[in-house]
Amino acid sequence: MSKQYLQTHTVPQAHPTDIFSLAVTPTQLISASGSSSIKVHSTGAGTTIHNDSAEEENPFPEAQVLEKAHPLGCHHVCAASEGGVLASVGFEGDVKLWAAGEDASWAEKGCIKGEKAGEHWALAMSSEGKFLVATTHDGRVNVYDTTQINGEVKAAQTITQFETKGSFGTCVDVSPNGEMTASGHQNGSVYIFNNSTGKMAHSLSGLVKPVRAVAFSPANKYLAAAGDAQVIAIYDTTSGEQVTTLTGHASWIMSLSWNFSGEYLLSGSYDGKAKIWSFERRECVATQTESEKCLWAVKWLHKAANARNEMFVTAGASKSLSFYREASGT
Repeated sequence: MSKQYLQTHTVPQAHPTDIFSLAVTPTQLISASGSSSIKVHSTGAGTTIHNDSAEEENPFPEAQVLEKAHPLGCHHVCAASEGGVLASVGFEGDVKLWAAGEDASWAEKGCIKGEKAGEHWALAMSSEGKFLVATTHDGRVNVYDTTQINGEVKAAQTITQFETKGSFGTCVDVSPNGEMTASGHQNGSVYIFNNSTGKMAHSLSGLVKPVRAVAFSPANKYLAAAGDAQVIAIYDTTSGEQVTTLTGHASWIMSLSWNFSGEYLLSGSYDGKAKIWSFERRECVATQTESEKCLWAVKWLHKAANARNEMFVTAGASKSLSFYREASGT
């Protein structure tokens, strides 16, 4: 059975350039683009749409702009799922760490200086925000203790460094239980590391083209990986075996996001299409065609306490934020 999602709200021209990355906390959506500033939108009170035809006035108000966060633009942001800690990385190679105050506004806490552009690329954070993982241009996967980053520190000050075979680390994720880190690479490699031992647990097969996104399921049992091969490979994180392949995209897959129950996987592609996949049925149950412009990032939003249905947001070359909600009765 298919599902229907309605576009309930759009923030046009949310950034002056392509929006490359999205992060969510229980009450906020953070977006990063090729411009120097990072924007924060509230997703807490006022986000519920009460019927399929009515749209609330400005349900996702802009809460804060982190001005001039990265002078050359920002390509990745990540946030602790429990809130309170945010990280961003710019094209200059620096990682900025941000802490949320009592009023939920963000202030810069520290900076990890990159030795050169590309020193840091993709970012991921543990659920409570203590550990930050960053990939590099030469295949390293660096792990930092965010509690030790106050002021400016050097990139060499890692607590752990996972070694791969040297290919550009294009994407990374940390499992919700904090036990595993996964990285995807330009040469098609996907790795799972054990965070306790610091060793590689699995070198995964199945993708031979650049990997653009990796994402652990909420229960930590599965890892989804996708990219230029135009398929989504799902792996069992315990055995390392590929359990299924989801096919249907006709272009590069740029972003992946599991919903919070693990029932559905959201994907965004270079041709502007977002797809929702039922993991149980192993099939696509909805396709949203926003435009022909690339979707760089897609994310499920935390479900508000008074909300009936889940929502997700897409962003990319349109420079806009588009919000979708499951239609009632589907």
